[in-house]
Amino acid sequence: MSNALLSLCLSAIPSVDSRLEHSLLSTITMEVFKRAILQPGPPQAFALQTVQEVIKPQKQTKLAQDENQLLENILRTLLQELVSSAVQSGEQIMQYGQLIDDGETSQGHIPRLLDIVLYLCEREHVEGGMIFQLLEDLTEMSTMRNCKDIFGYIESKQDILGKQELFARGKLVMLRTCNQLLRRLSKANDVVFCGRILMFLAHFFPLSERSAVNIKGVFNTSNETKYEKDPPDGISIDFNFYKTFWSLQEHFCNPASLTLASAKWQKFTSSLMIVLNTFEAQPLSDEEGDANNLEEESANFSIKYLTSSKLMGLELKDPSFRRHVLVQCLILFDYLKAPGKNEKDLPSESMKEEIKSCEERVKKLLEMTPPKGKDFLRKIDHVLEREKNWVWWKRDGCPPFEKQPLEKKTVQDGSKKRRQKWRLGNRELSQLWKWADQNPNALTDPQRVRTPHIMEYWKPLAEDMDASAGIEAEYHHKNSRVYCWKGLRFSARQDLDGFSRFTDHGIEGVVPLELLPPDVRSKYQAKPNDKSKRAKKDESKGAAAQSEENQIATPASEVDGEGIRADLEASAAQMDVDATATGNISQGGTPTPDEHQKQSSDTDNGQEAGQLEADAEVEAGMIDGETDAEVDLDAVG
Repeated sequence: MSNALLSLCLSAIPSVDSRLEHSLLSTITMEVFKRAILQPGPPQAFALQTVQEVIKPQKQTKLAQDENQLLENILRTLLQELVSSAVQSGEQIMQYGQLIDDGETSQGHIPRLLDIVLYLCEREHVEGGMIFQLLEDLTEMSTMRNCKDIFGYIESKQDILGKQELFARGKLVMLRTCNQLLRRLSKANDVVFCGRILMFLAHFFPLSERSAVNIKGVFNTSNETKYEKDPPDGISIDFNFYKTFWSLQEHFCNPASLTLASAKWQKFTSSLMIVLNTFEAQPLSDEEGDANNLEEESANFSIKYLTSSKLMGLELKDPSFRRHVLVQCLILFDYLKAPGKNEKDLPSESMKEEIKSCEERVKKLLEMTPPKGKDFLRKIDHVLEREKNWVWWKRDGCPPFEKQPLEKKTVQDGSKKRRQKWRLGNRELSQLWKWADQNPNALTDPQRVRTPHIMEYWKPLAEDMDASAGIEAEYHHKNSRVYCWKGLRFSARQDLDGFSRFTDHGIEGVVPLELLPPDVRSKYQAKPNDKSKRAKKDESKGAAAQSEENQIATPASEVDGEGIRADLEASAAQMDVDATATGNISQGGTPTPDEHQKQSSDTDNGQEAGQLEADAEVEAGMIDGETDAEVDLDAVG
């Protein structure tokens, strides 16, 4: 024998020995687990000890990756042998090996094995996804009759399987298992079992799980409703109505196609109008509604109605049949009006009007359909209104609903840290109080709060008004509401003349004229307005009592926005008018020296009283925050 051939033979010997060793270990492990299945008591009493006896792990409480893989292969082989033995014995899989002695029922071999593995996975002794793999294998090896019992076991262990340490490792396997069961079940004959699977998935997965959400909004177009295309012999109903009625299901199956082609929408509306007209022409009485109550016949309920033309007359008299069709219409309309769509998917204006009119007719028919039509319609509206929340949630990318609990920080050494007490309740107030003690003159410093002079305050706005500065309008200080508000308060206290110009020229008129360039200053020069001219005209024509009231009221009106200072010409005219009015009082003659002195003193007293009253009003307004500047603040902004 050559050296090459000898080396090849020698290299093959260890691999043969390893396969024999692996086979021997698998046989021993299966025998040990078969004995463990028959042991009484809870799994926590012997489960870990059984694994340690067979595997001899590197770590006493947790298997390594290769050890987990070895144990999983052995358990899957053991499960296959148990299922084969149950089938050969003719017993149900989940009841195989179950014994009943003296009224006490022992658990079957397969549920017992699953409990042992579930305990090991829960305690993290073995890999967490092992139990999910065994459940998937078990459902694939079983008939649908046995799968109902297997799924009952899954439902009973839902709380344990849903724990975070197990859910993260086996959620995809469980989803695949449930989907395979749904594919094997009949949608018409196994409605209850399908519902159990869907309810389990809804509880097992979190609410924000994206795998359970139809993100793209794809419709199940494979759900076709088959009906007769040709009229049978001896039919006694309108076959055209029969075809029109069942053709609506083609549009209900895929509502998105209605917005893409106007021809389909026209065909749908014309067919729907025929059906609605038939329902309105053949209303149902309360007796018919009570005779065909769906709640009493729930045992015979099927997921789809029969489409035989011979049953058309009976189905039209069934209130539940009409309600299903009308609710389908409301669901379709609600989908077409759903918010957040793209512009190309939105219905046109004419389509919106047609949807609105059809929806009103459908709701009216639902109210008329016994029993308790109004209550039924109110519940449907409530469900559709809540559905909008789910629509927006999906359109926003399905953000999670769950909030993670706050982790409590563990205190070391078993001692609680004493909460620090502050002098004034918290750290910031205590520091502020301490700072005040160290700086006793801080609050009494005259420079701490200082009201700026209006010449200094309005200087930035005056620079903005200068065209040579080249400052853009959007960066002007007049756009700042806070700046304008403070300036109006300062001007009301320091410059009433400038403050009065706010009514005619806005916030730019309040700026002192000394700060403005000559070309801009002329625009805001004080001019007698129309109100002053009308007041002078009324004074010249008034009687004695009216003249005296006008003399007192004139300074007050000036404070309200007509200017304190008057031009020289206006003052002269005012003196002439006053003299004329006073002469009329003295019976048309020249006023005597006593009368002239009395008139002058009355005028001075009136002006002084009016000025004091105006100053008091301005000061009160600045304290209470109710000046004219506050009222016109929106005009400033």
